[in-house]
Amino acid sequence: MIYYKQASSTQELEQILSLQQKNLAKSLTTDELENEGFLTVEHSMDILQAMNEECGHIIALEDGEVIGYALCMHPKFADSIEVLRPMFVEINKAVADKSNYMVMGQICVSKSHRGQGIFRNLYLTMKNKLPEGFDTIITEVDGKNKRSLRAHAAVGFQTLKVYPAGEKEWHLIELK
Repeated sequence: MIYYKQASSTQELEQILSLQQKNLAKSLTTDELENEGFLTVEHSMDILQAMNEECGHIIALEDGEVIGYALCMHPKFADSIEVLRPMFVEINKAVADKSNYMVMGQICVSKSHRGQGIFRNLYLTMKNKLPEGFDTIITEVDGKNKRSLRAHAAVGFQTLKVYPAGEKEWHLIELK
């Protein structure tokens, strides 16, 4: 049975990092990149733990093993990960009148468990566990990650804007 909760142990954070390593773009074949989707950001244990202490990451567990996760990234971490700094600049332009959003810093479902509704349930759980006063989830997706763009649209995310940063085209999206 799969259940969802906020990460609460070092072991769970280590399992998140292990699943992340398997799904980073640098770890995948060209075919996997195109068909399975990919992760861009590689987190350190220190930043993952600090983010979790502010707002617990959402994990999907089966038999005690993390099979999926959605990282909660409070806006106070805007300068913590270099590749995400442009995203926060664009968020501030797009939602200048709002401060009640949480950034979903990365979402991943184990290949063995895809297509079972885990992606959707991670977001539902995240929305239900947002700190009081937060009512919007914002994230961005690499324009080349078609699987992720489709999955986010299916959950109800809407595009705030599309913008270039570095050599990538990013889709800044929100779920209310």
